[in-house]
Amino acid sequence: MSALDAELSLSFSHIALVASSAELFNKTVEFYLSLGLSTVRHTTHDRPQRDIAHSAYVVSEAWLHLFADRPENSITLRIIHAVGDGSESEGVSSTIRIGLATQAIKTIKDILISGGHAFTVHADPKVLSDRIATHDPLGNDVFFMVQANTFSIPSSPEVKPLKFSEPGTPTEFNLAAAVGPQKNIGILTSGGDAQGMNPCVRAVVRMAIARNCRPFFIYEGYQGLVDGGSKIKEAKWSDVSGFLALGGTMIGTARCKAFRELEGRRTSVLNLIKNGIDALVVIGGDGSLTGADRLRAEWPEHVLALEREGLISKETADKYRALMIVGMVGSIDNDLASTDMTIGACSALERICESVDAILSTAMSHQRAFVVEVMGRHCGWLALNAAISTGADYLFIPEAPPSKDDWEASMCKTLKASRDAGKRTSLVIVAEGAIDRHLNPIKAEYIKDILCTRLGYDTRVTILGHVQRGGAPAHFDRFLGTMQGAEAIEAILRANSDTPSPVIGMLENKITTQPMKEAIELTGQVALAIEAKDFERAITLRSSAFSKQLKSYKEIANFNPDSKMKLPEAKRLRIAILHAGAPAGGMNTATRSAVRLCINRGHTPLGVHNGFPGLMRGEISELDWLSVDGWTIAGGSKLGTNRDQPTPQLGAVAFQLQKHNIQALMVIGGFEAYTAVLALARNREQYPAFNIPMVLIPATVSNNVPGTEFSLGSDTASNVIVQATDMIKQSASSNRRRVFVIEVQGGNCGYLAVMAGLSGGSTTVYTPEEGVDLSRLQRDIAHLRSRYTKELGRSEGRITLCNEKASQIYSTDMIAKIYEAESGGFFGARTSVLGHLQQGGTPSPLDRCRANTMSVDSINWLEAKCWEAMGVPNEDNIRLPADKLKRKYFPSVYSSQSDSAAMIGVIGSEVRFTPVEDLVIHTDFKRRVPRAIWWSASRQLIDILCGVGVDIDHGGCSTEYKSCAIDLTADDLRRLYGQHRRLSKLGGPLAAV
Repeated sequence: MSALDAELSLSFSHIALVASSAELFNKTVEFYLSLGLSTVRHTTHDRPQRDIAHSAYVVSEAWLHLFADRPENSITLRIIHAVGDGSESEGVSSTIRIGLATQAIKTIKDILISGGHAFTVHADPKVLSDRIATHDPLGNDVFFMVQANTFSIPSSPEVKPLKFSEPGTPTEFNLAAAVGPQKNIGILTSGGDAQGMNPCVRAVVRMAIARNCRPFFIYEGYQGLVDGGSKIKEAKWSDVSGFLALGGTMIGTARCKAFRELEGRRTSVLNLIKNGIDALVVIGGDGSLTGADRLRAEWPEHVLALEREGLISKETADKYRALMIVGMVGSIDNDLASTDMTIGACSALERICESVDAILSTAMSHQRAFVVEVMGRHCGWLALNAAISTGADYLFIPEAPPSKDDWEASMCKTLKASRDAGKRTSLVIVAEGAIDRHLNPIKAEYIKDILCTRLGYDTRVTILGHVQRGGAPAHFDRFLGTMQGAEAIEAILRANSDTPSPVIGMLENKITTQPMKEAIELTGQVALAIEAKDFERAITLRSSAFSKQLKSYKEIANFNPDSKMKLPEAKRLRIAILHAGAPAGGMNTATRSAVRLCINRGHTPLGVHNGFPGLMRGEISELDWLSVDGWTIAGGSKLGTNRDQPTPQLGAVAFQLQKHNIQALMVIGGFEAYTAVLALARNREQYPAFNIPMVLIPATVSNNVPGTEFSLGSDTASNVIVQATDMIKQSASSNRRRVFVIEVQGGNCGYLAVMAGLSGGSTTVYTPEEGVDLSRLQRDIAHLRSRYTKELGRSEGRITLCNEKASQIYSTDMIAKIYEAESGGFFGARTSVLGHLQQGGTPSPLDRCRANTMSVDSINWLEAKCWEAMGVPNEDNIRLPADKLKRKYFPSVYSSQSDSAAMIGVIGSEVRFTPVEDLVIHTDFKRRVPRAIWWSASRQLIDILCGVGVDIDHGGCSTEYKSCAIDLTADDLRRLYGQHRRLSKLGGPLAAV
């Protein structure tokens, strides 16, 4: 056989061979079984089944599979005994050529000789080895060679990295050959369960396998570590399928008294050594991490004791002299220092807001007051963010107890003022650990009694309890757990025996590794400060963001017509609020916060209806306290919005600004809002009315605005996509072999597809940054076929996310058709277009909190810019010279500096105001996207965790995960979280993630 003949073999990894008789059928099956193929299915039909593809009736069929070392080199054979017209048929199938790759040519010779099969041997100079040619019982040419299998689809090409206009901006997951050192890694979850633990476990397992490590489940937390035996089991790739959508922890958690004792920990060490485990990943609260760090500190002592007792040999003791431990914080309270967000906190906040949103409906109907108790024994994070997200009227948290002994009277006065202003409901949120300033507990039932007796309100109490821990994890907890789980494996692989036990966290929107001991100590100081009645220090230890959130909540929560917050007449402003672009979750929340803050300070908030066209027509009205009541939970845009630009009618815009004496402008919207504010700023010389401070709050599901890492609405849209993905995947799994190609929004920005793809468990995603071509589709189809081939009879549904503009040629529908046409019969494909579902619905708590933060900071910024332009004395009581204010020709507020037209953005955990003119160089106006991409690492991780390039059965990965962690030392931690630190200027950790 010539070299050319080998290249002529079929380019498919699935084929049907047809036998005309039962004897030939049996001989053919035996022939391929002798070569090492495995029987997947063998069926004999009671009545012949019609096979349209072969124009015959199938009597028997056998499915055989060759499990190759690379998925793309695997082969599936369907051998059929077929009859035509009810009689035995000859020559049903024409002969074909089949090429098989092998490194054991001599073994093949022995098999053929023992089976009595004739063959010929040909020298192959390319690989300095022989090739063997033979025939199967059906007469098909079969040859064996030491090279890639020409029978299957060619090896998958590498995924092209994301294209960056500014190199080095994000960290990449480079797809280069790399295999990590072999390690056995135990995984346990401990303490209270938290949504997001399962996604974290999934990432740890699959990343470990991809890095050539062996992961082990340790069931029931530390109790399983003590019990050993069946409680410690090696984890396979498929064991964590479906984990993303599951709440709680699938490997269990339990309290363990035995582990608190020395003998219990020594037994745990023995069980770990018996299973060859030399590293441990612990997901739990501060108590769980403390136990893990203690185990590591005692490890050498335990190993020596086990050796002395003869329970392990000296060789084994020498091999296991050290244990590496990595911790991740799973806590709904978000109570650990050194991280902006803990796994589970976001989902718990989602559950709270869902419940309170429902409660408000019945409260409104009956004009009732509700007291809602949420979790948080020593930490008020959940209560505070729930109060901001739901518009609660009063709040009790352990870090900031009421300042007066007679707090009951103050609460009643505040709630009555809101009722007198026309509000129909009263909502009080209390953390379970709430106290007064003498450390006496404040309970929900007591608050209810006060409201009933002193105010006569029909009051109900709702204690949410463990419902806060339940349900599927929200998008962000899946994202956080996945990123941290992957980083945990990298932390283990780069550590040595001297490396302090790290805890994986998130600071400034970056995954970090920090000393575990220091983080736990800092966390414990909060409880000590509360116990010592040093509440100011307790708040400081929570980070400046926490205190800033608390301050802003107090400013906007209640109606205070005679409040000390009222500014002098000279400082009061007329501030217009306008929505532009497509609707996005959080627009109304930002407007509500701005309006209420303005009213309490004495400003006049003006609502511009229907975007810039409404401004041109003068559709402007004053907004009062009650007009924005309930806007916190409202999706869409209550003011109305559209994509129209002001450019065609700039004169009309200037006229209305002058007519209504608008002194500052707040625009809330996406890319259209950005270009609109830029147009106003660039036409200031021609239209003096534009010389007022203008601020843009980014709000777009696409998250495609420069100058910020997050836009309002992007988290809400991601949640919608993930929820839809869960339901569609369930349908796909019910049909077993089915792939759904789901189209998502985003314009030319792939953010939504990547974020939702990672947290929703997509097999792959298609984004405009990468594009789509035939080689990419070929790789993805080869991967899907290899997985479905190995999962015959137990296949799961899969999904692919496709950005609406990923390709001008390969549409969502076309991709699905190509999938199905090239599937080889192993799976079908369907499409789903989510459309404007992504722009609607109730805003997520993250978007509500970000909206509140951005809105309050924007009002503060507008005030400062206006007062500076007016010559109002600043904090140092310095007044600008009157001749510089041009009062003779211009209105009281006149600011022509470029920095007075800016965008507020979240960069890391910091709020920045960037002049819109400065953002031009960072913007691709043609594609309507920022030039820098910070989320590329997430895109590369999708491929790794879905198994592209990973030897799922034996470990190892052809892709290298480049760590995106920032290593912080103990000194760094003290600097960031010391008493005088200023980690963030942002109004809360939620806005930083």
